[in-house]
Amino acid sequence: MIALRRMLRACWVPLAARAARGYVAGPDLEDALQICRRLSQQGVAGTVCYWNGDGDSPRAITDEYLGALAGLARERLNCSLSVKAPPLGFARDLFAEILEVARRGGLTVHFDSLAPETCDATFALIAESRARHPRLGCTLPGRWRRSIRDADLAVDLRLGVRVVKGQWADPGVPDLDMRAGFLAVIDRLAGRAPQVGVATHDPELAREALRRLRGAGTPCELEQLLGLPAGPSLREAAAAGVPVRFYVPYGLAYLPYALSKAMHNPRMVWWVVRDLARGGGALLPNGALAGGGPVAGRPRDVRCERL
Repeated sequence: MIALRRMLRACWVPLAARAARGYVAGPDLEDALQICRRLSQQGVAGTVCYWNGDGDSPRAITDEYLGALAGLARERLNCSLSVKAPPLGFARDLFAEILEVARRGGLTVHFDSLAPETCDATFALIAESRARHPRLGCTLPGRWRRSIRDADLAVDLRLGVRVVKGQWADPGVPDLDMRAGFLAVIDRLAGRAPQVGVATHDPELAREALRRLRGAGTPCELEQLLGLPAGPSLREAAAAGVPVRFYVPYGLAYLPYALSKAMHNPRMVWWVVRDLARGGGALLPNGALAGGGPVAGRPRDVRCERL
């Protein structure tokens, strides 16, 4: 069985890695900036993030973040920067550099959410960073029980919040319903947070979350991940009259197709084949919705638990 698994992995990983290229703008910053220019022309905001490899040093990752901030400021694009604190080792000196460049450029720095055990260190860093730069944000996963408490902390720190379903399960409550948890976090933020990003490609969930936030008078937007089907969710944003933002990663193409899941879900093999057939290129919406937002072309059958 172990030998079979190794053989399957040897075949699966290269194919999945190639298919995953559709989830990043490309390997370099210029690839992401090109996408953001096209989004800007359609009146759509962006969030750029460098997806690092395991071998990247904290210094190298920091330099990527600094380069992204410089590019966004130079071109005056309506974009923010997302950062991942754990790969930088939560180094205060490195984040001081990032925040100073962001402050000078008037750009928002958003802290992505990774594994649950990194949350306390991430929020401690955010709290310390507020004195350097007030334009900060955080991500709260709906499938974590602690996100309700973290929502209160985000409100106290006056952070913009991106709400996602969540990629990692809560170790204490692994079966927590992601959709119910998502809306519970939305309810905790409604009427209290300065800005909420509804980051989901589930159109029904997006509709309900936007309804609750708008009903409470909370500024909100729909956020979509580059490369995933966006049409139905974008139509919900247009109907709600809220702006749209695309999360635009560049660098390493992470694998959305875990081998363990593929072995239990034969459809995932078909998803990889379809993504390979489209050539691994990032998908952007085209056309226009009422209000200037984009509308996607034909949706593609791609799955990603995080959104």
